[in-house]
Amino acid sequence: MGLEGVMVEVEVDIASGLPYFGIVGLPDAAISEARERARAAVRNSGGFFPMKRIVANLAPANLKKAGPAYDLPIAVAILLSSGQVESDVSRKVFLGELSMDGTIKHTYGILPMVAVAFQQGYTDIIVPASDAREASMVTGTKIIPMTSLSQLMSFLRGEIPAPEYKIDTEPVENTASYTMIDMSNIKGQEHAKRALEVAAAGAHNIVMSGPPGAGKTLLARSLPSILPRMTNEEAIEVTKIYSISGMLPPNTSLIRQRPFRSPHYTISNAGLVGGGAQPRPGEISLSHRGVLFLDELPEFNQGLLEVLRQPLEDKVVTISRAQGTVTFPANFQMVGAMNPCPCGYYGDPVRQCTCSPGTVARYQKRISGPFIDRVDMFIEVPHVDYEKLADDRLSEPSQNIRERVEAARELQLKRFKGTKLVCNAEMTTIEVRKFCEVEDSAKSLLKAAMKQLYLSARGFHRVLKLGRTIADLEGSEIIKTHHVAEAIQYRPRRSE
Repeated sequence: MGLEGVMVEVEVDIASGLPYFGIVGLPDAAISEARERARAAVRNSGGFFPMKRIVANLAPANLKKAGPAYDLPIAVAILLSSGQVESDVSRKVFLGELSMDGTIKHTYGILPMVAVAFQQGYTDIIVPASDAREASMVTGTKIIPMTSLSQLMSFLRGEIPAPEYKIDTEPVENTASYTMIDMSNIKGQEHAKRALEVAAAGAHNIVMSGPPGAGKTLLARSLPSILPRMTNEEAIEVTKIYSISGMLPPNTSLIRQRPFRSPHYTISNAGLVGGGAQPRPGEISLSHRGVLFLDELPEFNQGLLEVLRQPLEDKVVTISRAQGTVTFPANFQMVGAMNPCPCGYYGDPVRQCTCSPGTVARYQKRISGPFIDRVDMFIEVPHVDYEKLADDRLSEPSQNIRERVEAARELQLKRFKGTKLVCNAEMTTIEVRKFCEVEDSAKSLLKAAMKQLYLSARGFHRVLKLGRTIADLEGSEIIKTHHVAEAIQYRPRRSE
């Protein structure tokens, strides 16, 4: 049910009568096909399959079940019911898909399933050997890796000891599945780099606008290189999402690299937000604790952008279906890139725009006011001059910027100690009132900005959050006038 699991008990009754094997308890097609996999696996593992009336029940009966992880418990329940194995399994959990020869195969979602089992007091958890490393991320559990059903039968009969699996003290981390750009390789765009540093320090959303080829995509891809490293709690959250989605990289037990997702603008609602008969995480959940990059922002369907409004505000996405409601985490940092007009050269000092004023207005109105109100920062990314492109000198490397960002995040973690907040972008109006103290000379500047930029209440609070982040980068306790001035320049210049 989203990232939250529900314990399922597999019961098997074997009665006399004509040979029959049925599974009840709202199974999907994958579980219904477990009948043939379990039958073949038991026979090919040295056991016999009873030619009687067999009924397997998956309790609770009112919950829809999906996936092949029920193969192993169904087979074990048949072996126990038929007397081929005698063992106390009341405090054991079995997870795994069976192949026809009895091999126990990799199963998606092992980490969240083991976590739920542990929370409910189960400590002996039998998992496929290939998934033992992933399962070991839940500390306090006794992971029993098994390669085949015949090995498991021998273990349950007491013929062999439980295979030992030592918890990984140094879990295998994933390598980045995307090309990470170092800031030192980006020529010019000092203003944009500064904006990205501020965005990274406070986890603020940002939209970049500029002509084609100015470096918007390159800048977006460089953002992960300056983001702070994930904590263990964040890494486990992200790993759970990728485990459920079946997207955990091979031989990876823990995702340490912040996700970077860049969906194409033709993506569907379910692909972006999540959904399906059995709701699965979408792109916004796959980018949890990382970056969601929306290139060519106005080309996205307007309905899609409006769907993002709730996750941008609440940091979760709720998907409602007839059978229930599922909530996925969606605490991502959105980075958008757009051209100012269809031809891309509106306002460019080098090339003339060929679009009519009406075309430019219609293009920009594809992004609604309420969506703009939820974005913290807007920056212009201008054309880069030849002199800067031809300069062989490297600019400041990402490592140096990341150190400043991590120092700012440390201040925020100390400030928000005792709350669930980890960065300035997550502050509500209550925290803004408490932690965003502004010096007197900056208040008149804020008042003028409210009138000239038509700031809404949400826009006003976003300026204060940005000012707080800029002050944190300087190590200042109070938000000063020049902090507010820089924060104001990141607001859009059109009326909101």
